[in-house]
Amino acid sequence: MSDEDLDPEAVASALMTSIGVLLRRVRQLPVGGGLTMPERAALAQLDRGGPTTSSALAREAQITAQAMGATLSALRTRGLVERRPDPEDGRRVVLTVTDEGRQALRDKRNARAELIGRALTAGTFTPAELEQLAAAAPLLERLAQNI
Repeated sequence: MSDEDLDPEAVASALMTSIGVLLRRVRQLPVGGGLTMPERAALAQLDRGGPTTSSALAREAQITAQAMGATLSALRTRGLVERRPDPEDGRRVVLTVTDEGRQALRDKRNARAELIGRALTAGTFTPAELEQLAAAAPLLERLAQNI
C-alpha cells in the first residue's frame, strides 16, 4: 500500500475504534487493588496534577461536587488521600495523594499491564505481530502527544 492509498481520516477512525475497545475491555476487567473507577480516576488526577481542591477535581472530572466529595471521603478513610491547608490561601483545603495512594495506582496499573501481557503471550499473536505491536506503542504515544 502506497502513501497515496492511506486515508488519514480512515486511519484515525480505525485507531479510535480499536483503542477504544481495548481501553473499555481493560477497564471492565476486575483487577486487584480494591479501587473503584471513580476512585482510580480521582487518584490519577491528583497524582498527575498535584495538590488541588475537591471542587477543582469535580470540575475536571465533570461530575458533581457531592459525587467527588463521596469519592474523596472514601479515599481519605483508606489513607490514600490527605487534606492539607492550601499554602496560598489558608482558608482553603487542598488534597494530595499519599504514598499509599501512589502505590495503589501503581498496583492497579501493574495488574492491568499483566492482563495485557497474558493476552499477548496466550498464543493469539505471532512473533511478527508482537513486533508490530511493540513498534506501534511509541507511535501511539507520539500521536497522543500531538493531539
